[in-house]
Amino acid sequence: MPQNIIANEKYIIRTFPVGVLQCNCTIVGDPASQLALVVDPGGDAQVILELLTDLNLKVVAIIHTHAHFDHILAAGEIKEATGASIYLHEGDFPLWKGLEQQCSMFGFPSDVKLPDPDFYLNDDHDLGCCGGVAIHTPGHTPGSTSFWFERSNLLIAGDTLFKGAVGRTDFPGGNFEQITASIRERIYTLNEDAIVIAGHGPPTTIRDEKHGNRFVRP
Repeated sequence: MPQNIIANEKYIIRTFPVGVLQCNCTIVGDPASQLALVVDPGGDAQVILELLTDLNLKVVAIIHTHAHFDHILAAGEIKEATGASIYLHEGDFPLWKGLEQQCSMFGFPSDVKLPDPDFYLNDDHDLGCCGGVAIHTPGHTPGSTSFWFERSNLLIAGDTLFKGAVGRTDFPGGNFEQITASIRERIYTLNEDAIVIAGHGPPTTIRDEKHGNRFVRP
């Protein structure tokens, strides 16, 4: 399984594509406490669980940038296997409950039944692991949330910001004015050297997007 291993002196960071649409799933772990977060488990639950075992990490939270089906399909399996709590912004709960309809709309049959989230994420929510903080960045979906790890100089942006692009806003609940405001007012104010893990595709940096993203200028 290919892995994008981001160099970091303090934390373990692994990001790799999973599921039918190759969503980037990320594990952020603390080797001292052996505790970890799993971000956007969109499929391939066994691959994720095996990597956690290999890294000797215990999951304390399963967190989601948003609730489109390709980012959430393995959440239930990971929770069942680890006992970790599921976190989601409340604005995306209707999407979470509408998983079957989402899959049908995109032509992907699914018999996956997800448990309800255990907790809702709020803006500036302390993730309780690896120095992570949730940042509400709506626009792709009403509840879209990015995760900022200041000590690692890392942002997990989900489908809000991509290398040279932004997330689609033509799906139900999408809003172009919101997504551009989220990027300008929340993401572009972070450290320019920060690495950005997008929901799909390669990583980028905040500096590169501020200077080169044709959709959103500072």
